[in-house]
Amino acid sequence: MEEVVNLAAIEGSVDFSMFGMFLKSDWVVKLVIILLVIFSIQSWKIIIQKILLINKQHKISKQFENHFWSGVSLDELYQEIDNFDQESFSNIFRNIMNEYEKSQLKNNKVDSAFIQRLYTSLDLSIANEDSNLNKGLSFLASSGSVAPFIGLFGTVWGIMNSFQAIAIAQNTNLAVVAPGIAEALFVTALGLFVAIPSTAFYNMITSKIDNYLSEAESFGKDLVNIISRQVK
Repeated sequence: MEEVVNLAAIEGSVDFSMFGMFLKSDWVVKLVIILLVIFSIQSWKIIIQKILLINKQHKISKQFENHFWSGVSLDELYQEIDNFDQESFSNIFRNIMNEYEKSQLKNNKVDSAFIQRLYTSLDLSIANEDSNLNKGLSFLASSGSVAPFIGLFGTVWGIMNSFQAIAIAQNTNLAVVAPGIAEALFVTALGLFVAIPSTAFYNMITSKIDNYLSEAESFGKDLVNIISRQVK
């Protein structure tokens, strides 16, 4: 009965809201909370930007691919390439055709070395697109792995402060213990709030990028095969 009364007294006298616990925490826990909030904001910013970018790139790439397979000649499409928005498919087409034009100007014969140069251009294009699309995702991976430990540090620090308050007050009453424990657990929850979506969306976005680049690579290989058949 006494414990129930103590809990009611605590609820009425202590602000257990997130903002209230933030204000009552010491400077170390405040710093941890601010750091985790910054991590969360930056993570969601990257998540939204990457999802929008990949969806946009995929839509534009499909339009270019449909035009490519519509029957237009490679030379005609190459002359019009600057009229298309830049994305992986058009960039791969541009780079391979650039290498093809250089070989034609040098009157290089069509052999295995010529085909290998086209495939090398394709590999470099895929690597460049992969680098551009994955830019910034390392922050999501870091947030997913580091945020729980940052939250755990804040929790340990908060519990240490709670034990110090118990020692100073020489009282294990809930009114002394509960606020500090609540602050400590709040920091752990905040760390998980940052880490879980960061890890989940990192895996989802990297999977989308891998699938998209796999389609782009298949398109590039089809282009190299078409060129090799035309010049023979």
